[in-house]
Amino acid sequence: MIKITRMLGTLALGGGMLMSSVALAATPSAGMLADTCAGCHGTDGASWGPATPTIAGISEEYFIETMQEYRDGARPGTIMSRIAKGYTDEEIKLMAKHFSSLKFVRHSQATDPKLARKGAKLHKKYCEKCHEDGGRSTEDDAGILAGQWMPYLEFTLEDFLSGDREMPKKMAKRIKKMKEKKGDEAFTQLLHFYGSATD
Repeated sequence: MIKITRMLGTLALGGGMLMSSVALAATPSAGMLADTCAGCHGTDGASWGPATPTIAGISEEYFIETMQEYRDGARPGTIMSRIAKGYTDEEIKLMAKHFSSLKFVRHSQATDPKLARKGAKLHKKYCEKCHEDGGRSTEDDAGILAGQWMPYLEFTLEDFLSGDREMPKKMAKRIKKMKEKKGDEAFTQLLHFYGSATD
């Protein structure tokens, strides 16, 4: 009788441990999920660049939209289009909440002050309505531009301009207008303006 009781107790303990490990595996914490991003996007989403964006501080909406676009093939990517396929909608929402709660970290970059000043004027005229506070707003559903890595911004812009990634209608209209009036150098000026933001 004692042997049977011990056996049942061992089975119950083992079963409980198995069930708890399955439950943990089925619903990973936001922190565990976020840790998988650190290799490319840096600890707590603060990238050391240059072609990988900082994702800390971006809005939940933008994070979710970005991951779903990568997963569905609507946004071009070399690695992210494959990685995003491994996450469920629930996991993406957990990560979005986690990263949106963190502070966006800006690193110093080599920029040309003269180009940055011209870029500031261009931003105010063509970009501020969607990218508020000089591109610093964390509420935008278009991502943070100010202080983001310049090579990453340049690659993203190239995707838009080449047609590999579809521009929102408002953006397409403003970009076309800016290019017609200011030429291709306007893009370089904007990049230097965004790259010069360190505060």
